[in-house]
Amino acid sequence: MRLRHPSGRIVHLSCEIAPRPESNLPGVVGLLDTYGAVRARLGVDRLGVNIWLPPALAATLAVESRARTRLRAELDARRLEVVTLSGAPFGEGGGERPPAWTEPARREYTLDLARILLDLLDADAVRGAVSSTGLGPRAGWAEAADKASAGILRRLSAGLADLAWQNGRAIRVGFQPTPGMVLDSAEQTVAALSRIDKERLGVCLDLGHVARAWPEPAAGIESLTDAGLSIIEVRLAAVPGGTTEAWRSALRQVFGAGGPLTEYLTLLTRVPDPAPEQVAGDVAYLLAELAALGLAPENEPCPAR
Repeated sequence: MRLRHPSGRIVHLSCEIAPRPESNLPGVVGLLDTYGAVRARLGVDRLGVNIWLPPALAATLAVESRARTRLRAELDARRLEVVTLSGAPFGEGGGERPPAWTEPARREYTLDLARILLDLLDADAVRGAVSSTGLGPRAGWAEAADKASAGILRRLSAGLADLAWQNGRAIRVGFQPTPGMVLDSAEQTVAALSRIDKERLGVCLDLGHVARAWPEPAAGIESLTDAGLSIIEVRLAAVPGGTTEAWRSALRQVFGAGGPLTEYLTLLTRVPDPAPEQVAGDVAYLLAELAALGLAPENEPCPAR
């Protein structure tokens, strides 16, 4: 779903498809029907979805063009569009966990997702994004891990640059600050990502975490952009994390008059197997919050503020 900011820039709103330990393409396709029903309830022409693919399935899809073509056809049949993929680990309780960012396999998993996304993007899209986690657990993170991660990130940037040269469209990767990880506070995030390729790599923000854990959410977000870091993607639940005012402060910082600081906004699913009416209600709630900041569906005029 495409929204227009008062600045004229487009923001892509996508719904997270709740991750499950699906190990094959039919399992993933089976999750799409709910979001086709959400699109119909909202009465929109296209609805964005954010998909999580486990490493083994991503590796298969990255080399099987017919499988990617089938997934794109299933999305088109339900009038769903994909501009972002999730490369974050599946939550506790099941599922295949990706390797750490100190392991080359994590780079290959992320590049597989980038290859898949290039085939899923609509014809008029010039770029997309993959989200990831904050490098690794802070406990036990030492100089050796830092050096190994830095080398892998350099090779990730080179791989993304090569894909952009081959395809004429860019995929960027955002790393999400997460409790207990190397990236957690705004200060830790700036310090850890100070030497990355800022053209292709940046930050993925969970506004719930920012509202709960950062003392001053707006100032924390500003410190990221002041350091030259791009906000690649913003993720949030319709129910504010932390205090409502802290959540709205973070939302204003990203999408207010000085924004938008990102073109990708993902609405997180609050429960497994949500009913279409619940997801549609969450989308409507978020659209009302965004309308207060001047955003409106692409084919409608921006509301007066």
